[in-house]
Amino acid sequence: MSVSCQQMDGNVWVVSSRGRLDQSMTPQLEQSLSELLDSGHDRFIVDLSEATYINSGGLRCLVSAWRRTQAQGGDLVLCGLNARLEEIFSLVGFDRVFQIYATYEDAQKHDFT
Repeated sequence: MSVSCQQMDGNVWVVSSRGRLDQSMTPQLEQSLSELLDSGHDRFIVDLSEATYINSGGLRCLVSAWRRTQAQGGDLVLCGLNARLEEIFSLVGFDRVFQIYATYEDAQKHDFT
């Protein structure tokens, strides 16, 4: 797995995760999001279009980041979930917590104000 971060227009950061988001790789995503949040950034699109798996640690990482962005007056949205990830998010009820977009292009249209 790898994580990449890129700043887009409007001070929105795209954080992309590739591969398995499990106990060995969740710390990398958590660190990337924490560093951005600690720097005062609070608008995120987390692109999971290349993520193949997520476990409870990965889910916890995303919820923690979402809560921090909300506390800072920002927002964190997800995009690109494959069918298996959609099923996992639905089973744990996170499809009602997160704003989830089918594609990155759709997520770019999110109103972060």
